[in-house]
Amino acid sequence: MNPSSQKLVKLEQMGLGPVWQRRVGSEAAQPAEDIAETLSQKLPAVTDDEIAQMDWDALNLAINNCTRCSLCTTRTHAVPGSGATDAKYLFVGEGPGQEEDLQGEPFVGPAGKLLDNMLLAIDLQRDKQTFIANVVKCRPVGADGHDRPPSADEASACLPYLQRQIALIKPAIIVALGKVAATNLLDLAPDTALGGLRGTPHHHGDIPVVVTYHPAYLLRKPADKAKSWADLCLAKSLCNGD
Repeated sequence: MNPSSQKLVKLEQMGLGPVWQRRVGSEAAQPAEDIAETLSQKLPAVTDDEIAQMDWDALNLAINNCTRCSLCTTRTHAVPGSGATDAKYLFVGEGPGQEEDLQGEPFVGPAGKLLDNMLLAIDLQRDKQTFIANVVKCRPVGADGHDRPPSADEASACLPYLQRQIALIKPAIIVALGKVAATNLLDLAPDTALGGLRGTPHHHGDIPVVVTYHPAYLLRKPADKAKSWADLCLAKSLCNGD
């Protein structure tokens, strides 16, 4: 076991292991930054260098107990991701929604059902030759209580986890689901238009990246499903070396 794994297992044995739960009562009125600071004193945030050395067990434990940004103060569960750890296809979304936060699994709501159908369309199944993850591992919630895109700081704090997942999986292809996933994977400005990224392969290191619409967007704009189908066909062609 590497030093990072030993550190996290020791913290778990000390009673710091369970996923941080949303606080209720008077503490809920504290500013998120103050609560995050309190949590970080109990479980110091792991560093980028530590994350880069983690195995799967240590990585999942670190994500489930993460205090690297204030999203840890409002989550029910962190959502590390799920699937085959030697997957050929890695699908990356922006962040968990309400259902994902409750269940601790990615893409389990209506958008997840559509994603399952998208996978079936190119002869794939969830957890078989696929891994599904997000840029951020905790649900971003707006002041109105609804889902929102992660901020640049939140994405930056969480990105080392995704980078380590990519390094461990070594996928043949990455499919970026939506603009947040695309701009973070490709290190582009947040206001980059998704439409201009579609239709041609990009690269994250030496791994091809295909950009397509997020399933939640397709639920609102079903007319664009045909474009997404073309993107998936491109991903399959690249993965097969065609």
